[in-house]
Amino acid sequence: MKKAVPQAAALLLEKLLLLAHLRPLPAAGTGTDTDRGEPPPATAPAPAPAPPAAGCLQRGDLLEVPRTLFVHFGIYLGENRVAHLMPDILPALTDDRRQIQRVVTNKRLILGVVTKTASIRVDTVEDFAYGGSILVNHMDRLFKDRLLGSEEAARRAEKLVGATAYSLLWNNCEHFVTYCRYGAPVSLQTDKFCETVKMIIRDQRSVLASVLVGLAAVVCLGLAPSTTLPTILVTFLLWMAG
Repeated sequence: MKKAVPQAAALLLEKLLLLAHLRPLPAAGTGTDTDRGEPPPATAPAPAPAPPAAGCLQRGDLLEVPRTLFVHFGIYLGENRVAHLMPDILPALTDDRRQIQRVVTNKRLILGVVTKTASIRVDTVEDFAYGGSILVNHMDRLFKDRLLGSEEAARRAEKLVGATAYSLLWNNCEHFVTYCRYGAPVSLQTDKFCETVKMIIRDQRSVLASVLVGLAAVVCLGLAPSTTLPTILVTFLLWMAG
């Protein structure tokens, strides 16, 4: 037992050193640059992925920027400009283009999603990418038979620039670009999300989960219509849909 404590401490120290990108002292008999008094070679951080140069892009290209939870889409208009749809509350509050054209903050974006308002705006490639890597015409392989001309795609995007309605499921940035480049609004992200929701609903464990959550709400908040009715209704709907 006494030996286990030092061993655990040494293992923990080794893991901490690895996390801190430090190397533990070498074993006896081995030499390193540090032992000889020479500083170890500096490791440069990996550079952030840069968006493709504007000269590599063609007018009408469909651009994709993978995010953490979703993919953002836009249509390249030429001259380092990208048209893309973004949820934004500001177009519903003001007509001042200088304010609207500023970078959309998280607060503006969330309020736009809630109020279902958006704008199709034109930004530089750098502002559109926001530090992310860009995929070019990645969806063409899925819509080969419906591919429109590049100039037609760009013209469609330019005609739609301005305030528009927003729907997470029916009118998002992917619907916008697929309409411009392929002639019909489609969102593969939405389809995948809906399929996931269907799988959750069909899984009978979701019924049990709803019952447990409802019971927890009753225990924490007390027996009342505001807690019992939603529990019964949600459980019943999940059971019937499953």
